[in-house]
Amino acid sequence: MRLFESILETNQRRVAGATDAVVPAAEFAGALPIAALSCIDPRLNHLLPDMLGIAEEHFIWLRNAGNIITSPLSSTMRSLSLACAVKGAKEIVVIGHTDCQVCKTSTLQLLEKFSALGVDRHKLPENLVEYFGLFSSERQNVMRGVEFVRASPLIGAKVPVHGLLIDIKTGKLDWVVNGYEAPASAAVVSGKAGEMFRKADQTLDSFARIGNAAAEELKLPEAKIGEVVSIARDVLQRVEQVAAAAQNSIGSHGTAAKIGATATRAVSPTAASVPASAAGSANASAAAAAAATSASVPPALPPTMAAPAAMSPADKLRLLAKVARDAKAARRK
Repeated sequence: MRLFESILETNQRRVAGATDAVVPAAEFAGALPIAALSCIDPRLNHLLPDMLGIAEEHFIWLRNAGNIITSPLSSTMRSLSLACAVKGAKEIVVIGHTDCQVCKTSTLQLLEKFSALGVDRHKLPENLVEYFGLFSSERQNVMRGVEFVRASPLIGAKVPVHGLLIDIKTGKLDWVVNGYEAPASAAVVSGKAGEMFRKADQTLDSFARIGNAAAEELKLPEAKIGEVVSIARDVLQRVEQVAAAAQNSIGSHGTAAKIGATATRAVSPTAASVPASAAGSANASAAAAAAATSASVPPALPPTMAAPAAMSPADKLRLLAKVARDAKAARRK
C-alpha cells in the first residue's frame, strides 16, 4: 500500500466515526512530508490535515483563494517547488472542496464586489477569467491544477501529484487524480485536422478575452463566461483525444472529415458506446480506442449545449455564438 492509498483508507474510517484513525507515519516515512495546496476557506481549518490522518508536521500547507494554479510557472508553482526542494516534500496534492465560493462567483458578481471595495473596472486586468483563474467546477479545477503541476519544469518527474476533493460538510475525500498513475499522453493530431483543432483552440482563447466585456454590455445577471469556455474547451479536448486515436489507425493521410466524424461520434453525449462503423474506414481498434477515451471523460454537456453525434468542433463553436446571440436577444425583450 502506498501513502495516498492509506490516506484514503484512513479517511473512510474517520468519516465512519473512527476519529482516532491515523496513517502509520513510520511505515510511510519515505513518502512524507507532503505539500498540499488548498483553498483559503476557513471551513477547512478543522478538516485538514486531520481528515487525511497525518500529523501537522508532515503537512506542508499552501493556500490561495480557490486552490487555483494559473500556469506551470506561477507564484503558486514557485511555492510548491520550494516546498519540495527546501522543505523536503515527497508528494504533492491539490485539494479542492465542495461549496467553493470562488466557483459560485460569476464575473459580474466579482466586478460588483470589487466596485463595493472602491476598485473600478478599469483598474482590473482585462481578462478576469484568466487572471483570477475563475472556474465553474471544483473537480475540473483540481484536475487542471494537477495538470499545471505535472507540466511545470520546477517539479521533478518522479514526484507524484495527486488531486483530492473534500466534502466541506463531512470531510470525505474523493480521489480525483491518482498521482501514482502515469498521466495520459497529450493527443497530437497532424495535417488539416490538426490545424482545425489549433484554430478552434485559438478561437476559444479569443472568446474568453472578449467574454467579460460582452457580459458587462449585455448585463447578464449570472453570466459565467469561464463556464462556457471551460465546457467548450473540454469538448474540444475530448474530440482531439479521440481524433488522435482515430488518425493513428486511419493513417496520417485520412481526411479531416473522416477523422472528425470518428471523434465527434465518440464524444457525443448521447452515445453509450462507439461501434466499429463509427470510424468509417478505420478498423475496430480505432473505435475501441475512441470508446475507451469517451468512457473516461467528464460528464456530458448540459442540455443547453448538448450536441448531436455528428457535430464538428467548428459546429460546436458556432453553437457558442448562437448561445451568445440568444442571450442578447433575450435581454432586448
